Amino acid sequence: MSYLRLKGSKCLRQRLLLSTLSSTPVLIEDIRAEDSFPGLRPHEVSLLRLLEMICDDCVVEINETGTKLKYKPGIVMGGKHLVHDCGLSRSIGYFLEPLIVLGLFGKKPLSIRLKGITNNSKDPSVDTFRTTTLPLLKRFGVPAEGLDLKVEARGVPPYGGGEVLLSVPMVEHSLKAVSWTDEGMVKRIRGTSFSARVSVQFENTMIHAARGIFNRLLPDVHIFTDHKAGAQSGKSPGYGISLVAETTSNCFISVDTTISYSRNEGVNMDEDRIELTPPVDVGEQIASALLSEISQGGVVDSTHQGLLFLLCALCPPDVSKVRVGKLSPYGIETLRSVKEFLGVVFDIKPDPSTATVVLKCVGSGFKNLSRKIS
Repeated sequence: MSYLRLKGSKCLRQRLLLSTLSSTPVLIEDIRAEDSFPGLRPHEVSLLRLLEMICDDCVVEINETGTKLKYKPGIVMGGKHLVHDCGLSRSIGYFLEPLIVLGLFGKKPLSIRLKGITNNSKDPSVDTFRTTTLPLLKRFGVPAEGLDLKVEARGVPPYGGGEVLLSVPMVEHSLKAVSWTDEGMVKRIRGTSFSARVSVQFENTMIHAARGIFNRLLPDVHIFTDHKAGAQSGKSPGYGISLVAETTSNCFISVDTTISYSRNEGVNMDEDRIELTPPVDVGEQIASALLSEISQGGVVDSTHQGLLFLLCALCPPDVSKVRVGKLSPYGIETLRSVKEFLGVVFDIKPDPSTATVVLKCVGSGFKNLSRKIS
């Protein structure tokens, strides 16, 4: 069997996703070989276990030091009532993007319960997936029925304790190519603030601070509160907010943030705890971050560029055309990976008048072959 040879830990998650979709076995060497802690990280091993769970006949081989990985992809099965513990080194958001894409091309619809951290400062929060990522999929012809993400319990670092329920329907044959270049004007802002194991007053303060900035610009601003108590509030205290700007052309631009104690802080409760960012500052910073994302232009925010390019590449052999703001590092890596695994090359043209970038590609004609043929 011939393996596609790759090096390093860069974009490991995306390489595994594309390897599975394109049925290309990969051999990845020198995974953090020079680091003081070499090899795969706990969240990467957890992702491999997750792939084993939803795929049939998938083979994973890791050497003793964890610096070399052989991965032979299987057939994406999907399935109901699956449960996976995502661990505590990354949030559930890290696992959701590959899961959602694979779920679309499974043999059966996917329904899975994920446990771990729902909100952290590194990965997109589960609220962002619910309000922005799922509507993005509908643009590509993914059926709205059966596409759902429920947050059943919140969990923040360091000890997590969150739970979400993800349902992904199958794509009947293939996705739909898109021509999506009109970002429109912002017509309303929605959001969700949450607090777990802290006073609900933290949320009210964040919302008040964020609204103070937005209300100078537009009247239609509504931020919901989601205060969890008891078992639903996870195992660590924290609070955060996720905001979405909806435009006249149905684009969703999102940002989110979470404030919690990191793993080494607060271990000794007697010492003066390191002060967390006050809720007023959190509200103002997140509002400014959303305005900065909107000012960059484009039909998606910088977090969703990678997923947008991947979906365009998986479309039928028609031309897809999209407009984004400044290319994010993750977006650029996605363009490289898509060329490597699917042979799809994007035509990239900067648009100086709006400081945005227009990308075109011809889809790879990817079809859901694992679906049962009636």
